[in-house]
Parts: sequence; structure tokens; C-alpha cells
Amino acid sequence: MRESIEAAYELEFPELLFMDGLDDAIIGVGERNSHPVVAYSIMRIIENLVERGMNMHEAREYMDFNILGAYVGEYTPLMVDDVF
Repeated sequence: MRESIEAAYELEFPELLFMDGLDDAIIGVGERNSHPVVAYSIMRIIENLVERGMNMHEAREYMDFNILGAYVGEYTPLMVDDVF
């Protein structure tokens, strides 16, 4: 999906940000402040972290502190709570 998003947006929005190693958690593109941002599944990110060797508690804590709490500018990716 990353390649499709890059191809569709690279000319008009080359500033789009992607999270390293989490391409399989991309679920699409959202919008913030009238421009696109890459949207990620919270559940898929946690699953990815568990696959890398963290237990569920560690993955959730890492997610909360390092990913949900991160702001890297106006193109900061959007996290979608898709657990439900």
C-alpha cells in the first residue's frame, strides 16, 4: 500500500511521512488540516511489535509512549483505533 500512496501523492504532497518498518500497518490516507496524512492501524502496529519479540504489555506501552505520543510536524501519521 505504501507504494500506491507514494505514487498518488508524491507530486503534490512529497512531505507525507511513513513510519519505518510498519508498512504492513498502513490502512490508507486520512486528512488533517486540509492535507493528507498516512493512516495506520493501531492493532496492526501492536501485532507487528509483538512479532518482533515484545509481549502485549510491552507493545502497548511502546505504542503509547513512542508512537501515539510522537508529533513530527503537520504530516505526522494518523493512528486509527480499529480494535472494534
